[in-house]
Amino acid sequence: MPGTLYIVATPIGNLEDMTFRAVRILKESALIAAEDTRHSRKLLVHFGITTPLTSYYDHNQALKGERILATLLEGRQVALISDAGTPCISDPGYQLVRDALSAGITVVPIPGACAAIAALSAAGLPTNAFTFAGFPPNKEGKRRSFLVSLASAQGTVVLYEAPHRLKATLTDIAAVLGERRVVVARELTKLHEEFLQGTASTLQEQLPEDRERGELVILIAAADEDSQRLEGPSPEEQLRTALAKGHSVKETAALVAAATGLPRRELYAQALIMKNKELV
Repeated sequence: MPGTLYIVATPIGNLEDMTFRAVRILKESALIAAEDTRHSRKLLVHFGITTPLTSYYDHNQALKGERILATLLEGRQVALISDAGTPCISDPGYQLVRDALSAGITVVPIPGACAAIAALSAAGLPTNAFTFAGFPPNKEGKRRSFLVSLASAQGTVVLYEAPHRLKATLTDIAAVLGERRVVVARELTKLHEEFLQGTASTLQEQLPEDRERGELVILIAAADEDSQRLEGPSPEEQLRTALAKGHSVKETAALVAAATGLPRRELYAQALIMKNKELV
């Protein structure tokens, strides 16, 4: 019989968030696969866990994945952990889980900390529906296109971001999504945990000058379509504004469709006419 692959959540900051079950599973496993063995070794030492450790990350997952599967097929138990939080959520691991299931290996989640869910629970934004979109692209053009694709997302949008890219991302959120309510959760579960609330524009003024380590969670409220239809500029004005900001015709149509509820195809045709007039 093959062994079991356990997906073990670890603390995102405060070590007291480690569960009793997680500690037991890590101690009982024959091998622990970790994103960064140097980082994870500190966690294991803290809890007195002496299980052998191997690295498993984006650039070695093909080779290490085969070795981990071989261990499981020998009937031994393996635990997968990430640097912090729940593995496979914007972290390496999806491929290993997929291959393990294909090989008939049982995969068991050991739930615990998750930055996205922790931030969502305390942000004060609607939680009945939300879209988790992970990390935005690094480059401005791709990041803005990425945000355009989220303009009509249902419910709260949840993103991860690195501290040194936060201001640039907030700038693009303001430009693409407008003055929606935004929450930035920083230093989650740590001593200086903080939730900053406002719009993408106003939050930039609240950001500390220092660049703390780790990751941030950005939460963006859904568009209030009814209020935008009643109080906002006309669809034609919104199209012109989006084109003037440098958005493509496709992006412009998507943005205005999300803001007005009008058919994207019609807006695309209208934006294309406007764009062609500019070129004449």
